[in-house]
Amino acid sequence: MMKWAFLIFPLGYLLIAESVLPAVATKQFQDVMTRGRAFSHNGYHRRLKGWSSDHNNWNDKLYPHWEEGDPRWENCWKGGRVVASLTSDSPALVGSNVTFSVTLKFPQCQREDNDSNIVYDRKCINGSSDYVNLPDQYVYNWTEWIDNCGWENCTHNNSHNVFPDGRPFPYHHDWRRRNFIYVFHTFGQYYQKTGGSSAIVSINTTNITLGKQIMEVSVYRRGYRSFVPVTAASLVYVVTDKIPFYVNMSQKNDRNASDHIFIKDIPITFEVKIHDPSHYLNRSIISYHWNYGDGSGLFVSNNSVSTHTYKLPGNFSLDLSVQAIIPAPCGPVTPSPPLPTTPAITTQLPSNMTTPTSYSTTELPTGQLSAEGCHVTRNGPYKASLFIVEGILGVNIIQMTNVQVAATQVENSMVDFVVTCQGSLPTDACTMIADPTCQVLQSEACDPVDITDECLLTIRRAFNESGTYCVNITLGDATSLALTSTLISISGAGGSFSRTAEGVLIACAFLVVVAVSLTFFLYKRYKEYKPIEKKKEQEATSEGLRVYFNNVKAVLFPANNERDPLLKSKPGII
Repeated sequence: MMKWAFLIFPLGYLLIAESVLPAVATKQFQDVMTRGRAFSHNGYHRRLKGWSSDHNNWNDKLYPHWEEGDPRWENCWKGGRVVASLTSDSPALVGSNVTFSVTLKFPQCQREDNDSNIVYDRKCINGSSDYVNLPDQYVYNWTEWIDNCGWENCTHNNSHNVFPDGRPFPYHHDWRRRNFIYVFHTFGQYYQKTGGSSAIVSINTTNITLGKQIMEVSVYRRGYRSFVPVTAASLVYVVTDKIPFYVNMSQKNDRNASDHIFIKDIPITFEVKIHDPSHYLNRSIISYHWNYGDGSGLFVSNNSVSTHTYKLPGNFSLDLSVQAIIPAPCGPVTPSPPLPTTPAITTQLPSNMTTPTSYSTTELPTGQLSAEGCHVTRNGPYKASLFIVEGILGVNIIQMTNVQVAATQVENSMVDFVVTCQGSLPTDACTMIADPTCQVLQSEACDPVDITDECLLTIRRAFNESGTYCVNITLGDATSLALTSTLISISGAGGSFSRTAEGVLIACAFLVVVAVSLTFFLYKRYKEYKPIEKKKEQEATSEGLRVYFNNVKAVLFPANNERDPLLKSKPGII
């Protein structure tokens, strides 16, 4: 009996050594990459296509794991620390793909060459004395390590060409340039791949729980005996059953569309931009349901652009619902089992983009995966408060007058622009003078405007040289900015403007004189008695001709403009 006991004791010791000690020493992916399990521990997991469970073993000897703050991080890369920039195109509509991109940012004066070796940037070295005396242009010359062997010789029985879970590297035609190993981890699962200084991975969100999830990535570089940790990063991404989109609002004469203050009696353009980078909704039927909040009713359209004009000032609530009917496989749909409630993690999204409502993962919206008639219906709500105010509706140049200057000032041509506007009164006026194409700005001037009753002002501007100019005049107040443009021709230093127009007017005046003389001759020859009731009509016609000839006279004799009775009512010149 004692003999058997003597044999059982060492046998039991060996069993413990074989089973217990390796279990204690072996690490799993979930032990190394902990952030990607923040929302998924103790829960039900659907397998992501191509991903593996983080319960698999991690080869800590070939891929050592360092905690944050470990001093070995300081010497893991020559010349400084490498930073991983991890981004995504989240938020993602459930069922679509979400893509993650990681880019490595090397220390100063280092870059990746065409062979994916890390070299010192000579252009940067010239301005940095720290690297002038370096004996080698390479930071890491991986090509030299594997240049004398092919894929078979370099990978056969070579433990350096396997991932942390022991799987061999897949063959790629550019395998020599893939000297970094990326391990992505989310939702309790991991994905590993080789690459250069950047890597991209996409996942389908059909089996991902709605809400916020964490994606993390660990990056290793090729070493002599093992792979060396380089950097790690993580970010929050969002999966939602609400269509993510934002609305661009624009309006003519509106000074700042981002403040949601618009002008009455001018159409506002609403343009919906759906966030769908994976083109999941390309085959969907999308409709837009608008309620502008002014009692005009509900409008349904299949156009992503809509316009609306508010007739009264005030505050209005804009409501929009975007609906997408998405083709889906026919048949029963198995709903996701309940998931445990998890703590919330904050994330920053664009302020004008729709986001999913907050709920725990046990409170998934009803009908989340309902497929009626071989399609899935998704919606996206949007609300905005609009403030409608009075503003400048339009501006017009009603008169341009050449200003006569003294003989000592003939180097400039002065032109007065008489401007009127509709709507509210402006507080400032700006003039931009450009080339005839209105593309190249030559001068700009702005002045405050002080008018209280009528929008009528005169803007005087100088032109140094002869030629044709594009003149833009803008009148603005706190919320609106109205623009008008005109082309003007200046002939000769100190000369008048629009000589071409004056020549046309002279020719027209000559024709009018001939026509009036002929009419007068016929009238004298064939005049008849006219009733006295026609006298008022004759006076009106005579007055019209008198005004026209006054305009012709103003062109033929510009020096008399200073005595023009219209100038008596002109406002102050700015």
